[in-house]
Amino acid sequence: MKSRISRYLPHSLLAGAIAASFHLPLLAAEPDASQPASSLTAAKNAEVLKVLPFSDRSDYESVTRGLVAPFKGQIRNAAGRVVWDSQAHDFLDADKAPDTVNPSLWRAAQLNNHAGLFQVADGIYQLRGMDVSNMTIIEGKDGLFVIDPLTYAETARAALELYYQHRPKKPIVGVGYSHSHGDHFGGVRGVVDEADVKSGKVKIFAPSGFMEHAISENIFAGNAMSRRSQFQFGTFLPRGERGQLDVGMGKALPSGGTFTLIAPTDLIRNEYETHTVAGIPIEFQLTPGTEAPAEMNFYFPQHRALCMSENSTQMMHNILTPRGALVRDAKAWSQYLDASLERYGDKTDVMFVSHNWPTWGGERIRTLLADQRDMYAFLNDRTLHLMNQGLTSTEIAEKMDKLPGELEKKWYTRGYYGSLSHNSRAVYQRYLGFYDGNPANLNPLTPADAGNHYVEALGGADVVLKLVRAAIDKGDYRWAATLGNHLIFAQPDNQQAKALQADALEQLGYQAENALWRNIYLTGAMELRGGVPVYDAGATKADVVKSMEPGQFFDFLAIRLDSDKAQGHDMVMNWVFSDLGKDYRVTLRNGVLTHRNDEKSANPTVTITLAKSTLDQISLRKLDFPTAIKQGAIKLGGDGKALGAFLGMIDSPAPQFNIVTP
Repeated sequence: MKSRISRYLPHSLLAGAIAASFHLPLLAAEPDASQPASSLTAAKNAEVLKVLPFSDRSDYESVTRGLVAPFKGQIRNAAGRVVWDSQAHDFLDADKAPDTVNPSLWRAAQLNNHAGLFQVADGIYQLRGMDVSNMTIIEGKDGLFVIDPLTYAETARAALELYYQHRPKKPIVGVGYSHSHGDHFGGVRGVVDEADVKSGKVKIFAPSGFMEHAISENIFAGNAMSRRSQFQFGTFLPRGERGQLDVGMGKALPSGGTFTLIAPTDLIRNEYETHTVAGIPIEFQLTPGTEAPAEMNFYFPQHRALCMSENSTQMMHNILTPRGALVRDAKAWSQYLDASLERYGDKTDVMFVSHNWPTWGGERIRTLLADQRDMYAFLNDRTLHLMNQGLTSTEIAEKMDKLPGELEKKWYTRGYYGSLSHNSRAVYQRYLGFYDGNPANLNPLTPADAGNHYVEALGGADVVLKLVRAAIDKGDYRWAATLGNHLIFAQPDNQQAKALQADALEQLGYQAENALWRNIYLTGAMELRGGVPVYDAGATKADVVKSMEPGQFFDFLAIRLDSDKAQGHDMVMNWVFSDLGKDYRVTLRNGVLTHRNDEKSANPTVTITLAKSTLDQISLRKLDFPTAIKQGAIKLGGDGKALGAFLGMIDSPAPQFNIVTP
């Protein structure tokens, strides 16, 4: 049995997916030589200075307001690895944007580069620039309430230590997870102990559906999301004027830290709920389906302060992130913003959020909320308007090149993270899907097949290379990239094509106002020049694995199942979890894996009896099936060889698949 199962055991069932979801450590590649901005790119970037209100310096005042103590330095994990480096972007101290950066993005990157402890209002403090997200601390009579304890325990702990250096060391008695994205709860063990949560000393509040979405939202497509995230966040790009300088909502993702999760004790289920924590009355506003499937805002009446979580940041957000996710509902987002404006607008003096910096003054807050409400409503309604006129997603994205009225010149509606182009396509996808209705696109050729046909039709590789060079010389970089992409997918070993394509993508990156677009273009250029970087998935995060329900695990296995291998091997497995008192009937039929909760088959092919903790250890690669069977941690009944055969059908995809080449 041991050899049979060892032969088929996948290297890791969950490591890659968990790594993808929560940004585990990556090995940086040596940066490739970049090219300077072309004269055409420099001229285009210079034009931005004439269009937007750069003379307005109010955000520079807001981002430094209330500074108690700056943070400059590195945060390291137990092994000494740098998790966060606040000095990596010091090159942004230069006032003038270089030719290789869109001036609007340079401005946003400068603002996001402020780090330290800030007083938001009497009794409210924020730790900013010590992670990609903000941690907020509200002081009560007998303790502290913490909102969003960052991504990693190390960054959260460092942030709390900085706070305690300047404020009374009261205990944390409450934590609020604003939503189900990992950078807003992953550092929780850096600020509270689970024993205190279990004993009732600390309450953790979260929106309804939090655990389901916190675990599952990215895991099922985790491998693909991980690879795409490297482009979105510029993971491997050097920090600098020709590389990564921002991600729109913050400087960068931390890496190499300890991602943790403690289940919430109190779920917010109603649209509005009021709870008192540490003597602080808090009204929670539930906003599902906005920036996250499970999200909520916080209002503090004693402080006249409103926390809008990630629903109203200092920028346009994503309706669909480039890395991939569930498409968000722009209309619902707009409606929840309006509900916040109506309910809290006249009784709020300061609004703070989970990224970027706060907004002070009732009139400014009301205007910002109304503007962003209008922005998301426009994204939804204008896309539908054009969609119903027969325009495709690509045509709509080209036509919706600016926001209406004064919205276009408001800094907090600029597309540093989300973009009009991608957001309009996301709305189109939400309603009509990816197919544009044209029969010619119903069953399109693969990129490689299309590339071969295009290159042949254009007269061969040499002709295409000349056309790409001509497009670059004219500054028509989008057309150059389109041509170059066809040639590369037709001839992936054509080094001249790769070099030219890299040059075209690089100039597009230099011109981009959107931080993610810049990172994506520049990462593409980097990989064309130097190949796909090495990726280290790191250790799977124990808290996440332990929090997975067995049903989620079986859903994950169903995705990893190679249906070609599985066909003709029908079986029924009873999985009995002794510590949970739960049974699962898992059926393999027609190459498809399904399961039923709380049910057993009377005639299973094999019965696997184990504790959930044993499955966790296997998923964490601290134990394997043969050893667990030998030690008696797993007991088999029926045809034991069937388990080995089943595990042999589970695929472990390579994390670093090609994107800019076939």
